[in-house]
Amino acid sequence: MQNLLSEIKQCTICEPHLDLGANPVVSGSPNAKIVIIGQAPGTKVHKSGIPWDDASGKQLRKWLNVSDEDFYDTEKFAIVPMGFCYPGKGTSGDKPPRKECAPLWHQLLFDQMPNIELIILIGMYAQNYYLKDTAKRTLTETVDNYPEYLPRYFVLPHPSPRNRFWLTKNPWFEKEVLPILKEKIAAVLT
Repeated sequence: MQNLLSEIKQCTICEPHLDLGANPVVSGSPNAKIVIIGQAPGTKVHKSGIPWDDASGKQLRKWLNVSDEDFYDTEKFAIVPMGFCYPGKGTSGDKPPRKECAPLWHQLLFDQMPNIELIILIGMYAQNYYLKDTAKRTLTETVDNYPEYLPRYFVLPHPSPRNRFWLTKNPWFEKEVLPILKEKIAAVLT
């Protein structure tokens, strides 16, 4: 596993397309029980090299009801984004994650993590890639139908502060979905 992580962290396959150059951010261990698949690192994470080391990560840890210590414990959580590097600035927010990473690296990582009990799919890129035809028409519909994807997957919107309008328009998410998510995480980690 360490060899594979080292190889990924040296990857430069899409560097010509990256505004800030390649700096793959990924973590995990063969004992990881939960995989978090988000979009791609933002600029803060690109600089620090620490996954979810930003406001979105803080919100995600709150949603999961886990401490920073537990979240960054690779025996508990593997963090495998759709795109391992910051993709650059788009017209409204960051560009989509690069399409090279998931097909190139994800299965190789999963093959070395036999203890995975839950995969958390954050945002439409991860959901569309993994759920394929079973993903609903919109992220809201997919998240609203989260029980369909259990026990393997738990689907979430992105915890970015930019999504506050989505959270305000969909109060059922915090009332109905997050308590179930917290239960599932606690059950896997105990």
